[in-house]
Order: sequence, then C-alpha cells, then structure tokens
Amino acid sequence: MTKEHDSKDCVTVCVRVRPMNSKEKDTSCENIITVDQPKGTVVVQNPKNGPNKTFTFDHAFPFDVKQVDVYNSVARPIVDSALEGYNGTIFAYGQTGTGKTYTMAGERKIPEKRGIIPNSFAHIFGHIAKAEGKTRFLVRVSYLEIYCEDVVDLLGDVKAKLQVKEHPERGVYVKDLTSVIVKNADEMDKLMNKGNSSRKVGATNMNDKSSRSHAIFTVTIEQSEVGEDGEEHVRMGKLNLVDLAGSERQTKTGAEGQRLVEANKINWSLTCLGNVISTLVDGKSKHIPYRDSKLTRLLQDSLGGNAKTTMIANFGPADYNFDETVGTLRYADRAKRIKNKPKINEDPKDAMLREFLQQIEELRKQLGSDEEGEEDSSDEDEEEEEVVGWDGQII
Repeated sequence: MTKEHDSKDCVTVCVRVRPMNSKEKDTSCENIITVDQPKGTVVVQNPKNGPNKTFTFDHAFPFDVKQVDVYNSVARPIVDSALEGYNGTIFAYGQTGTGKTYTMAGERKIPEKRGIIPNSFAHIFGHIAKAEGKTRFLVRVSYLEIYCEDVVDLLGDVKAKLQVKEHPERGVYVKDLTSVIVKNADEMDKLMNKGNSSRKVGATNMNDKSSRSHAIFTVTIEQSEVGEDGEEHVRMGKLNLVDLAGSERQTKTGAEGQRLVEANKINWSLTCLGNVISTLVDGKSKHIPYRDSKLTRLLQDSLGGNAKTTMIANFGPADYNFDETVGTLRYADRAKRIKNKPKINEDPKDAMLREFLQQIEELRKQLGSDEEGEEDSSDEDEEEEEVVGWDGQII
C-alpha cells in the first residue's frame, strides 16, 4: 500500500565542475567556466568567440566545494525521505573523467573527502540510533553493475548474468540479486568495498581508472511502529545510489578493442536515458521507452515514477571539452523538468521486517505455551503433595 504525496516533485538537478587536471594544465588549456553558487548558475564561455551559454540549476557547485557541503545540499534531503518510507535516487552523470565517482564515492579513508555513498551510511544509522519509542528497523543492501548490457551481482556470483523482471506489486526488480542485512555503517562500507573490487574499470586517454559499467548500490530501509489503530505498520524506503559510466568520444579516449565495445554500450545506454528524459519532458507520447536498455528499466521509478530523485551533472572546466560540457548541461537542463510522483510505501507485501516480526511473535507464543505446560505440571505435583502425607496416608 502506498500513501499519496500531496503534489508532484520535479527532479532536483545539480551541477559540479571539477578542478583543472594535470594534463589540461600541461597542455595550456583555458578555464571557460564561471559558477555562481548562490544563484545556481553556470556560464560557459565559447572558446571560438561565439556567444556564452548560461544555465540555471537547483544547485551549482564550484571546483573547490567541500564534499560535506555537496552531501548536505543534495543528498541529505533524499536520504531523509528514504528514512520516511519514500523511494529515493541520486545519480551522477557526465563525460568520462569529470568526477562522477569522486562525487558518489570519494576517498573513504579520508573523512573530509568521503562522497555521497559513504556519508549516507553514517546518516542512516545515525538516524536509527536516535529513533524514539518502539520503532524497529531492518536495513539491507544490494550492489549491481550493468556491464555491456549484462546485469552483474557485485555481492554474489559475478560470473552470472541476472535477469530484470517486473511484478505488478513489486515493480521492476533483478531476479536472484543478493540482498544482505546490515547492522551498522561499517558493514555497509565493507560490502561496498567488496563490490567495488569486482567492478569493471580500465584506462583510457581521458581517465586512468575509467568506470566501464554503471553501478547501482541500493539501500532498503524498513521500519515498524504501532499506529493509532494499535496495529503494527511497516514502511519501506529504497535508496538507489547510482554511479553512471561516463559518455565517451572515441577520438578523445583512444578506445580500442574491448574498450571500444564497452564505450559503445555505455554511450548506447546513456542515449536511451536521454531519450527517456526527452520523452518525459515533451509529454506528447504516452509510451516512455524504459525498456530500451537495462539502465532505463532499472531507473524507471526514478524518472517519472514513484521516487524522489536528484541528478548531479559533473563536467570539466577546460576549453578542450567545450562541446561535451555544453552537451552535459543541456542534458541536465532537460532533466529538471521531469515530474515524479513519490509515495510513502506503507505495509508493502515484500517487506522482510514484517516476516521477522511474525516469526518473533510465533516464537513468543511457543515459549509461552511451553511455560504454561511447565506450570501446569508443577501445580499437579503441588496438589498431590497437599493431599498425601509422608506416610502415604491421606491428610
């Protein structure tokens, strides 16, 4: 069962420019980006003396923004919503080598450089620790990648290719995807590290550690509390944390062989994502092409469906990437016009917490039955002792 939200929510769109990298500095590239953070605007200077291009977003972050400021502005509201029982999605988009993985994961061993995903772990369990009353929580995680249109379980058998299914009540899901119950942020972090060790990465001319797959880390948060009717009610929020592989131009990345195959698949799925966004914004077609790729299928609820969604568009500052930067910002500008229909997921039939609570209640009943049996047996013995004397005569 779902509880309707009062109004439709537009996708929140933020942009973040990374600093100049060493290669850009060595080749004397020029900075063409001006960010006005308070106004949320980005001005892109045309290196060919054409007109400048200005874009406005919900948030615009300069190259020196702190990771915690990005988290508090962009991610915290989505995580709070997931803790209330909504579905939430945060995903990073952009050209390869623009800092998407740094935004989402960061450097976990350095607290001030941790990205959105590890910061969300601490946020979730910090909230649970402060929960009042008899509210009970169950948190579980899954981690998958989409590599060359194959769905791979990063916490299970990485050689298996999983199927994307759809159920009338459950919605779109991945069959046989591993789901692990976690008790604290450290356990979540270890599982993320385990998944990252299996993720496909490779070197290109644009990025020494280029992600060759899209990755989705999902946190499911179930909570149970007694309602005004005296009954136990369960809410279940799902938080999808998505690190997309970057769009690529073969002339710049120098991709060959398998790297080129990967790039073609990455670009294809990102094109499908763009088509979904365009169709949703256009509003003229009743058919939304979610089924064109595994990525759009799995993000179906996040784009135009039952979720609160934030998109972070990452881009570079150099004149060398003017076309790619403008393309990314246009892509993001379209996305901010998408309207979702988020709902609180109340008493979902696939909630594991409800099943556990029922098992606990059954065990209590069994325990109570055993204790009553022991008491009855004791009472009978006591009754016999009261009517029979030491010499066997009835008193």
